[in-house]
Amino acid sequence: LQHYCEHSALPVGRVVLHLIGEMSPESVALSDATCTGLQLVNFWQDVRRDQAEGRIYLPLEDMASFGYTEAELAEGVVSEAFRDLMRFEVGRAQELLEQGAPLANRVRGRARLDLALFTKGGLRVLEAIREQNYDVLSRRPTVSATRKLWLGLSTAFRLGLGRSA
Repeated sequence: LQHYCEHSALPVGRVVLHLIGEMSPESVALSDATCTGLQLVNFWQDVRRDQAEGRIYLPLEDMASFGYTEAELAEGVVSEAFRDLMRFEVGRAQELLEQGAPLANRVRGRARLDLALFTKGGLRVLEAIREQNYDVLSRRPTVSATRKLWLGLSTAFRLGLGRSA
């Protein structure tokens, strides 16, 4: 899974950093954490869809550790083992997003808002997963349009972009 992120999400973040002229080692590390966290959020949001396409991004060693099998996943079983597994994976993604969050404060203007919104959006999806008791197999967790608007406005206000952008 880490290898996948290193070859998909991380290069995108590094290209963005290059475009905005923020390639310090600290910024790259923050970007890598954010991009890995966002990729994991996407995977956890789409467990059912990916499984239907024959892809499993849940780490098999984590599945084994929590006593949840590929057969159960294929059948769409939402057991306590599955909820515990997803609770663990959601926590992992949240840690990465929180670790990378300071990146938004290292840049200026629109990039600052965009980076903050990516993180807030990812965290909101994780919250949606929690709100449905970690059952991502029965219903895909999403962020409503109203919530997205609220995230955008509140983030812009918090960053003071209404005055300085």
